[in-house]
Amino acid sequence: MTFGEPFFGLSWLDAIIRILIIVLVMTIVVVYLTYGERKVVARFQMRLGPTRTGPLGLLQGFADAIKLLIKEDIRPRNADRWVFEFAPFLTFIPVFLVLVALPFARDWGVRNLALGMFFVFAVLGLNIVGVLMAGLGSGNKYALLGGVRAAAQMISYEIPLVVALLAVAMVAGTLDLNAIVSMQDARPFILIQPLAFVIFFTAMLSELHRAPFDIPVAESEIVGGYFVEYSGIRWSMFQLAEYASMWAFSIFGAAIFLGGWQFPFGDDWGWGWQLALTLIKSLIMILLIFWVRATLPRLRMDQLMSFCWKALIEVSFALLLVNGLFLFYGWPEPILAAVNWVGTIAFLGGIYLRAARKPSTKDLVGSYKHVEVSNS
Repeated sequence: MTFGEPFFGLSWLDAIIRILIIVLVMTIVVVYLTYGERKVVARFQMRLGPTRTGPLGLLQGFADAIKLLIKEDIRPRNADRWVFEFAPFLTFIPVFLVLVALPFARDWGVRNLALGMFFVFAVLGLNIVGVLMAGLGSGNKYALLGGVRAAAQMISYEIPLVVALLAVAMVAGTLDLNAIVSMQDARPFILIQPLAFVIFFTAMLSELHRAPFDIPVAESEIVGGYFVEYSGIRWSMFQLAEYASMWAFSIFGAAIFLGGWQFPFGDDWGWGWQLALTLIKSLIMILLIFWVRATLPRLRMDQLMSFCWKALIEVSFALLLVNGLFLFYGWPEPILAAVNWVGTIAFLGGIYLRAARKPSTKDLVGSYKHVEVSNS
């Protein structure tokens, strides 16, 4: 179903025009996200960031893009040619498909899908294929290790991500993203489902390979991860996919939890205000991602996986159970919100106490565990 009337009365031409608009906007957004991250992180670290290329360094992203386009594209001799060359496309195409289903305003988007949230779930899982292809096809052990780590991490953290969003879908009673946004005219869902937002944001950082969950692309351990053998335009496609994913996840999270284009006064002030709301809320999500990157240290691989399987998954299923009980018995929304806020405070407090505890060798697993050698 289209958003509003199709351009020129032709649905196929309407879809092409909308897709071209999204691609153009996405490209510009990605260029300035790279610039914005450098400036924001630089301020956290008491630096200036880019200042030389253009006024205030605003053309730095375009300069980097031109450099990558003209840089030599090298393929390792022992790489699997077709797997190696198609991997960047299979990491970027799922991100592009996600943007097709996102509502930017009431009548602004590519297509309004009745099962929009389900479509996003299904498409995001395809990204794992491209990551594994990049690691396996490079003929490099570091790339293979990065690909396997990334696949294990993405598969694991998709479980709490999907379960937390299903908890919100239970409250909304629909999987239509546009309908979910429309229901938040009086209050955003983050006020009644804060625990779902915390789980979503944490799992989102892991899916994006952002700090502190960036171990699959850790320069200090595996020399850059699954795309270590890529250069030039193919390497830039991985970066394009990363920042486009960040933008897509931010719009998606803003639509589900922050009211999207609807809250506040979305219907009253028109489409211009709706687009501004979507932009502002997505930028807030992106700034939170930058903030976390500049603040928290990188987790070890065992810590990363243990946190998912021993904390996030259990809490997400508990949230799903609590929402089901409240909906089944028809209890009022304020009580559901209060229970969620108590659960959120308890969850974050538990993480803080666990992180502040003095480390012990009993917390280590595998190759990290200290082994005592006998004197005999």
